[in-house]
Amino acid sequence: MIENAMTMLQTFRIQDILDIAIISVMISALLIWFKDRASRFVFWGITLLGVVYGLARFFQLYLTTVVLQAFFAILLFVLVVIFQEDLRRFFERLALLGRFRKRFFAVTAFNEGAEIIAQTAADLARKKIGALIVLQGHDPLDRHLTGGNNLDGLLSQPLLESIFDPHSIGHDGAVLIEGNRLMRFGCHLPLSANAAQHGNLGLRHTAALGLSERSDAICIVVSEERGSISLAKGERIQETVNASALRIELEAFFAWRTPSAQTGPIIHWLRENQREKVIAIVLACILWVVFGYQRETIRRDFAIPIEYRNAPAEWVLEEPKAAEAKVMLMGHAQAFQLLHPEELKISVDLAELQPGKQEITLTRGMVKTPSNLTVTGISPEKITVVTSRLISITVPIEVLTENAPPQGFAVQKITATPSEVRILIPRRLRGKRIRIMTEPIDLAQLDVQRAFTPSLRYPTDIQFSGGKAPVVRVIFETRQKFPPP
Repeated sequence: MIENAMTMLQTFRIQDILDIAIISVMISALLIWFKDRASRFVFWGITLLGVVYGLARFFQLYLTTVVLQAFFAILLFVLVVIFQEDLRRFFERLALLGRFRKRFFAVTAFNEGAEIIAQTAADLARKKIGALIVLQGHDPLDRHLTGGNNLDGLLSQPLLESIFDPHSIGHDGAVLIEGNRLMRFGCHLPLSANAAQHGNLGLRHTAALGLSERSDAICIVVSEERGSISLAKGERIQETVNASALRIELEAFFAWRTPSAQTGPIIHWLRENQREKVIAIVLACILWVVFGYQRETIRRDFAIPIEYRNAPAEWVLEEPKAAEAKVMLMGHAQAFQLLHPEELKISVDLAELQPGKQEITLTRGMVKTPSNLTVTGISPEKITVVTSRLISITVPIEVLTENAPPQGFAVQKITATPSEVRILIPRRLRGKRIRIMTEPIDLAQLDVQRAFTPSLRYPTDIQFSGGKAPVVRVIFETRQKFPPP
């Protein structure tokens, strides 16, 4: 066992540390999410099934393994349907991690805001005037709020009391407070689907509970029937004893939402949920040992195409030339699972090409492979190429035609511009006739068109000076034919 541990440490790589770190962050985020949600019992149920599946594979229980594999195959889709709202909230939080949009203000500022809200709620409760106040947390609330009017005013008791005055148009809605600013009033919140679990709740209480189920915001509800104050947060709603207790809750919320500027976001994140993070690191290490640790090395052979590059423009490779070679790769099974064989190739650099017949040794450096795979051999080790310098010649362009001109027309002259083109040919074609021709031009169109830009026909083993075929313009001059008298 000690020898296996020493072998594992000797083969431990920086990539493995990064692998474990990423999985640890993902597991910790999942644990924290399930801890904060009522669905944590679902998590323990899935975990129990995972343990059963692992034991079934260990003891080779075929039927149990097959059934659980089918179950886990559809589990992802089931979870997306069941927890779609929770997943949307999770990804919204993930998108906001790097924005650092928190605005830090003095402790006295948010203490004053908590005092204003608590005192206003107490006064409204004493007068039995209904109110619904929303304090935004880190989660965005735009998609949860409907209706309302933008305000963006400084938080104050007279402003809050004027909004919830029974004669105000915003009396029946909610106000949204962010920091020490009152952003919107007259908003409508989503209703809770679990209100029956909390007794006979009014419409304001149901709306407050509904928003607390969908975000980390807290909602303060003043009942106009009982004159009581309730606080909804974390999917729960409960009455507060008095304004002082409400102020303490609000100060704690503001302190959580706007931590001290002296504490960096990374340190602040590390200090939170330490138990879940330690469990995540342990689980990630166990998963790496079980699935990620690469114990045995295997060898596989691949037929890889040969790519010839950086050949000088005036040189050409004569046919036939080697198109592929067999490459032997060695590595762990996990590394081959991540390999895409179609992306492998042998790259032969022809920048220092020599004339005539020559041998090129295929080296391991010519094969681009992942870092966790090793090239152990290439067959054949050498390939033979025959090169020759291209010869520059000038060839006239032949204009091909088809069909006859329209009745009463005769072709008098055909002009091609350019009339000839300079090309590069291999030495084996020297002395042979090379034809550069246009695609056939339909003479039946001469009554409506006299100029054409046809494509060119030419042998595949020639090159044009300049690298691409020229654009040829062909103009026909015609005359009318008169019938004999």
